[in-house]
Amino acid sequence: MAAVTQELGLDAARTRRVADSAFEIRMGVLEQGEAQGEGYVGQALGIADVLAAVYCDKLRHRPEDPDWDGRDRFLLSIGHYALASYAALAAAGVIPRAELQTYAADGSRLPMSGMKTYTPGMEISGGSLGHGLGQAVGMALGLRLQGRADQLVYNLLSDGELNEGSTWEAAMSAAHWNLGNLVALVDLNGLQADGRTDDILRMDAQEDRWSSFGWHVQRIDGNDLEAVLTALDVATDQAVAHGRPHVILCDTVLAKGVPILEAKDKLHFLRVAAEEWPTAKEQLTAGYEENSR
Repeated sequence: MAAVTQELGLDAARTRRVADSAFEIRMGVLEQGEAQGEGYVGQALGIADVLAAVYCDKLRHRPEDPDWDGRDRFLLSIGHYALASYAALAAAGVIPRAELQTYAADGSRLPMSGMKTYTPGMEISGGSLGHGLGQAVGMALGLRLQGRADQLVYNLLSDGELNEGSTWEAAMSAAHWNLGNLVALVDLNGLQADGRTDDILRMDAQEDRWSSFGWHVQRIDGNDLEAVLTALDVATDQAVAHGRPHVILCDTVLAKGVPILEAKDKLHFLRVAAEEWPTAKEQLTAGYEENSR
């Protein structure tokens, strides 16, 4: 990691800090999954590096005051990724880490699908796909009209969500309004509830598609922390009150970092035997320690 970090001009301490956060997020995901025995664990493990880079390195926020008026906004459009966001919120100090044990339990502030009314730091209620980017456009435009375009709006959405026409209406609107303070992050993990994304509705040439809608486009390995940080640096350095919106297309591996889960066939919603969770944690820890040398 150190050699690659030096080559890209990234600070090694910065990259190490984000890597530590990504490990903490992944472990938090496994803890939530173990508490319920099931969940959207594969997606959450796959997107952990992106969330670590956003929450640990980029997002302007106050953990003790999630509704601080000067904050950047992070919108989880794909509500079923909520356990990933909860783990990130815990790593960022917004919610107590011990609370992750209540994931999806009756009376919990951490429902299976992310909801603003329940969870501190959750900006919108996700779930019905295709709504997040439209809300992000409204927030970005609203901040600019208030003279606060230096506050950025990040929106995490999925490749399956790109099947929704409302997503592309929002993409057109963002370009029309020149929302340079908007950064979309797309998780390209290649899987939907009903099968492989390419089999459900093929979407070739994603870079060309977004570019034709007027966006500044980057495509990266979403599990390469240096690539994620570099792409976010480019997007945020170019963020302006009036300019092209930014999209970072992130190719990710479902259940990244946990071989016992990566090998499973049905990764959209994982049901894991009780005896497999300790093995999953051991594998995650071993991989983290190996990469930390």
